[in-house]
Amino acid sequence: MVTLKSALSLPLIGLLVACGGGTGGGATTGTFSLGVSDNPANVTGVTVAFKQVVLKGEQVFSFDVSDNGAPQQVDLMQFTGAAIEGLISGKQVPVGDYQLCIYVLNNTGADPSKSFVETSGTMEGLVTNSNGSCGGVGGVDEEGVDEENGTGRLFFNKPFTIAAGENNYVAEFNLEKGLLSPRGDKAYWTLKPTAVQIINNAEVGSISGQIGSTLRADCQADAGGEFGDRVYLYPNNSALVSSIDPEIKQMVDFRLAEQVVAMEVAPLAASAVEEVLDAEGNTVYEYEFGFVAAGSYSLGYSCLGQNDDQEVDNMPTGTATFSLFSEQSDVVVVPGQGAERDFFVDPT
Repeated sequence: MVTLKSALSLPLIGLLVACGGGTGGGATTGTFSLGVSDNPANVTGVTVAFKQVVLKGEQVFSFDVSDNGAPQQVDLMQFTGAAIEGLISGKQVPVGDYQLCIYVLNNTGADPSKSFVETSGTMEGLVTNSNGSCGGVGGVDEEGVDEENGTGRLFFNKPFTIAAGENNYVAEFNLEKGLLSPRGDKAYWTLKPTAVQIINNAEVGSISGQIGSTLRADCQADAGGEFGDRVYLYPNNSALVSSIDPEIKQMVDFRLAEQVVAMEVAPLAASAVEEVLDAEGNTVYEYEFGFVAAGSYSLGYSCLGQNDDQEVDNMPTGTATFSLFSEQSDVVVVPGQGAERDFFVDPT
């Protein structure tokens, strides 16, 4: 069902996900296409139950995305790297700037009809810790609008523009950075609203490559214990250690912003390393960043990604800590193109 707070009629095929600020528009329209993707986390499934989307510009559009009262559930872990779940295709909307709110069903238990996280066969609830309306519309239902028991809100305030012509966007959930495991006496997960960003496909490219078997084995032999392969994306000119002081680790893990000190650089995103078969039937280990803004980057490889907590410095000396094993630099991303960079012991 689609409810519009305007004279414009928009059929809704799937879920609208966008963001922005300001107003604009007029008689001119542009086509709007949208998909959803994510960067993975150390879990097996992240299902978000989408209920309502409100798009606010000069007009306000309210979209009920439920199916006969049931929310639209999407397992974000099925759409990693450059994989996209197509949600909106070629819809006519007024040109201009928008703000947008997405409403999801929070879940503090193990209700499979709402939002939840799966880890090793265990289901736990998922909430987003923001609520409220978008332009006076959305977020109010019989369950209430609180963090733990009702409807959660993902609110986007970065300017989002629909221009004349084709507009292809992706809403990317950075789960590695913004999905928090249960804390304290809470038995459910939390999705930070800041873990989602809107990306214009015309302005991004991709980075992909392989991790050599020998390099993986060397990392595992050096680390010991359990392993979780990750490739981390950093601003260019980042390195494993500082060029000024080799005792300082420059590339660090995900952590709270206030925990990043001088000469340290936190990652922008992370990609899981997947075991796949190549055309000859050989086992290879691949990673991919699907939506990267144009520019130059550095990469870091770790086989201890499972120890990276988004809100904790995991790099001190001790057990179950995080470290990076190998680096790459000067990876250039061009809009609409894919950059390739492999991690091998022998570059040849």
